[in-house]
Amino acid sequence: MDTEAQHRERDRSSDPAAGTEEGSRSTHVRDPEAERTSWRRVAFLGTLCTAALLLFSTFVLQPFLIPSGSMEPTLRVGDRVLVNKLAYRFGSEPRRGDVVVFDGTGSFVQETPGQNPVAAVLRGVASSLGLAEPEETDFVKRVVGVGGDHVVCCDKRGRIEVNGDPVDEEYLHPGDRPSQVAFDIVVPDGHLWMMGDHRSRSRDSRDHLGQPGGGMVPVDRVVGRVDWFGWPLGRIGAPEGTDAFTGIRPAGADRG
Repeated sequence: MDTEAQHRERDRSSDPAAGTEEGSRSTHVRDPEAERTSWRRVAFLGTLCTAALLLFSTFVLQPFLIPSGSMEPTLRVGDRVLVNKLAYRFGSEPRRGDVVVFDGTGSFVQETPGQNPVAAVLRGVASSLGLAEPEETDFVKRVVGVGGDHVVCCDKRGRIEVNGDPVDEEYLHPGDRPSQVAFDIVVPDGHLWMMGDHRSRSRDSRDHLGQPGGGMVPVDRVVGRVDWFGWPLGRIGAPEGTDAFTGIRPAGADRG
């Protein structure tokens, strides 16, 4: 037996430098298949999270970017609010004073604006996540009259009346009158009369009198109720409520 050869073999296997060099080489070997698997996992998780957010936004709570000053001071340009889509899903309906998001097709917008289908899908996804301005047919306003209400502008003190009772609208933009446009309407059953809080800058139900639908928004076009601020950080929380419609007589009371 060649003992010298055995000693040389043991010396090579126990040489720290040799082991370190070999280990170093094996450590830095890239495994393309492992990297591809890792990226697939990341892409899958990203897609899954996006799908979950879209489902949550579609059926439960949707972020909504405020695009204009029509609801100031309650809602400001750039605010991101969270719209509760379950608020009216289980038998309840919008009430006077609620701030809601709705689809204005057929009431505020007579025709759906045409656009590229791919762009429409991308815009819809972005707006559903609160990353882009809402669809051109989506609006946010305050409910002033519900089905059967008799809404009049204005009494001798310049206030709107609902069913013969004056409404002291403390939420209006400072310096605004309740309306510079006189109107006297009865809200059909299953519909809503909508107005912005910044009356001098709001295109709302008043602007569609005489048009098909008369500015009345069907209840089933309501997307949900604005229940929370999501951004900016200093405004996180629930919007301030109103007692302006407390004590208003039931619909039809002023007509006997």
